[in-house]
Amino acid sequence: MDRWRTAWRWLQPLSGVAVLAALFWTLGTGPFLDGIRAVDGRTLAVAAAIIFMTTLCSAWRWRLVSGALGQKIPFRGAVASYYRSQFLNSVLPGGVLGDVDRGVVQGHKAGGVGHGLRAVVWERAAGQIVQLAFAVGVVALFPSPIRRVSGVLAIVLIVVGAAVLVLVQLRSVAGSQWWVRVLRASAADIRRGLLNRRTAPGVLLASTGAVAGYSALFLIAAHASGTDATALELLPLAVFVLLAMSVPASIAGWGPREGAAAWAFSAAGLGAAQGVSVAVVYGVLSFAACLPGAAVLLVDRARRRGTATVPAPEPAQHGNEGGTHA
Repeated sequence: MDRWRTAWRWLQPLSGVAVLAALFWTLGTGPFLDGIRAVDGRTLAVAAAIIFMTTLCSAWRWRLVSGALGQKIPFRGAVASYYRSQFLNSVLPGGVLGDVDRGVVQGHKAGGVGHGLRAVVWERAAGQIVQLAFAVGVVALFPSPIRRVSGVLAIVLIVVGAAVLVLVQLRSVAGSQWWVRVLRASAADIRRGLLNRRTAPGVLLASTGAVAGYSALFLIAAHASGTDATALELLPLAVFVLLAMSVPASIAGWGPREGAAAWAFSAAGLGAAQGVSVAVVYGVLSFAACLPGAAVLLVDRARRRGTATVPAPEPAQHGNEGGTHA
């Protein structure tokens, strides 16, 4: 088991490196440099506003799921933690370590790391399922050369939906094996955290808002890079590339996004180089918009150091040490 985990940890960043190396080899550095040069102050400001909105939606979703699972999170704290996790995701391999950190930190605060991690897993899973459903609808309904992938995406969505339906029915599975306990806990978490009447509408609305914001940011990145295609032509490409970004095999988010954009834009007749440039603009904009998370990270570390360096107060001396206190 440890060998497989070690291999997977190495495989994640190496996959991103392989994709980027192949793009560099076939297209050169031009599309990457063009994407960086296309970013200006006005576009950065718009991106910051969009990421602020998507962060509010995502933090709300996390707060809903976590509260339903028994861990209350103040909304301001949820927003700050989500900014921190997004920043860490944008600078660390794999693109998910920031979420792991968010779950661990919240779990320590609430007295249960396992519960904290489970809440993060389920709120992110809810977002991914909504994103997948959104992508299936857009790619299938909008005219696009990549419409043929809608069938594959629909099959994946059906399989995921069927798995969730089967899982939530596991109320009385017998057995004490670890995997049986995991299934029972997962089924209970889904019923309590995602599918109950109090949280399901909010989780759906928050996830939809986040997906809409990320799609809008991709369209802005395409416009900034000089793409001539219309928004209706670009939207199917956008949702496909954003879906590829959810694959945890990247270097701080780089790799699958650029590879998917190169393929999708090439299939649409816009050129692989143009797709890479758009993906680079998106990557730069999203990274810059997540920089408030770096400030949150520094403040959190400063607070921890301050707490660690404050000496514990000495016990008070009482005249009658053997007496009782009220």
